[in-house]
Amino acid sequence: MSDNTELKRFTTINFLNLALGFLGLQFAWQMRIALAEPVTSSLGASPLLYSLIWLAGPFSGMVVQPIIGVLSDNTKSRFGRRRPYLLGGAIITAIALWMFPHSAGISDMISKFFHFNMPAWGGLLIAAIMIWVIDACINIAQGPYRSLIPDVLPNEQHAEANSYISLAIGLGSVIAMAIAPALNFFFHYQMSIQAQFTMAGLAFVLAMLWTCIKIKEKSSVKSAAEEKTEEKQSFWQSLKEFFLLSPEVKKICTMQFFTWIGMMCLLIYFTAFAIHNVYGIPDSTSAIVEQTLKDNAQNYALIGLAIFNLICFLVAVPIGTLAKKYGNKKVHIISLLSMVIAYLGLAFFKANPITVLCFMALSGIGWASVCALPFAMLSRYIKPGTEGSVMGIFNIFIAGPQVFVCTLVGWLINSAIIDGGSNHHYEYSFFIGAICLLIAAAITNLIKEN
Repeated sequence: MSDNTELKRFTTINFLNLALGFLGLQFAWQMRIALAEPVTSSLGASPLLYSLIWLAGPFSGMVVQPIIGVLSDNTKSRFGRRRPYLLGGAIITAIALWMFPHSAGISDMISKFFHFNMPAWGGLLIAAIMIWVIDACINIAQGPYRSLIPDVLPNEQHAEANSYISLAIGLGSVIAMAIAPALNFFFHYQMSIQAQFTMAGLAFVLAMLWTCIKIKEKSSVKSAAEEKTEEKQSFWQSLKEFFLLSPEVKKICTMQFFTWIGMMCLLIYFTAFAIHNVYGIPDSTSAIVEQTLKDNAQNYALIGLAIFNLICFLVAVPIGTLAKKYGNKKVHIISLLSMVIAYLGLAFFKANPITVLCFMALSGIGWASVCALPFAMLSRYIKPGTEGSVMGIFNIFIAGPQVFVCTLVGWLINSAIIDGGSNHHYEYSFFIGAICLLIAAAITNLIKEN
């Protein structure tokens, strides 16, 4: 990629074009977060099994993003280094999103086509495979997307660009979560889960296509002389260099590790918390629970996540402005502490649906900061030409914590039985999340910022 001094400053329109593809990515990912639990539980998944299926995300992130990061750094294409991965990941994700809610039907089709009986859990197996594909391909797009920022923007605009990405994350999530409840409220039409996943796939592809067209990378096809002087780095070389960037990088990574334990305690379990704790619907999907009540509970969960992401959208750019004035570190600490308060409120006031929504709004402030400022802190230490590998390795400290949440936290919830064995204490995840976010804030305070 060209030297930083050659990069032109972005206008507001450029920032919006850059962020639109991430809006589509977040639209797809948020739909997978919000509605994976109803789909898998309808196929017979327990809370622990649902958590284990969630391991698709962290394993994909730890394996796929670092590898794709190194590959994209070394990709030579007339279309640039990053864009082939952005669009390819979006297309495959869209196909898997369409297939996921049809897992039971696909299982039946396989049985008929190959003339053998799939086991009773065949639909759940197909659903688990689709989740792995979705998460892997979202990671294929996400790593190079973050790397695109230092590729096309001068250093002084990195924090602002990440704020626009945070804005896109909030807006994409709000749209994804609000459509079904809005259609039900205004037109008394309940959008099916299958239709919502199809919509998410289309949104991802179209938004990513727009960004790939509008954001021009410098061609990464090099001359013979450049090929001779260019040194390719392996993943292990990149990993070694990553930890030698600066002592502050280790602190940023540790902060990110605890932050994402806290974040995933909400993102993985809020839908189940809303359905089973706030609405009191048993974990079992037996016919004794009316479909209307199930739909209302799912819509309530979507509204909670929509409010959470709406606040992220509203404060994303102001957080970037405040960070420019007061420093990334101070703003990030305050944002994390606001989320600690929100988590404790969710756990203690779960019986009041309105109060739960208010605390979801408060937690959205922290979400906006998490989506932007750690990446802005890290970008100061990235050597030109290693953007993809650095962001891929950094993602290990986002994906790794999810293994903890999916296993130990999932096991804790599965063991914490209430209502005579028909329900679980999903709110326990918020106590664990609050502790980890408090630790992340303390580590952030130790980071030395220029």
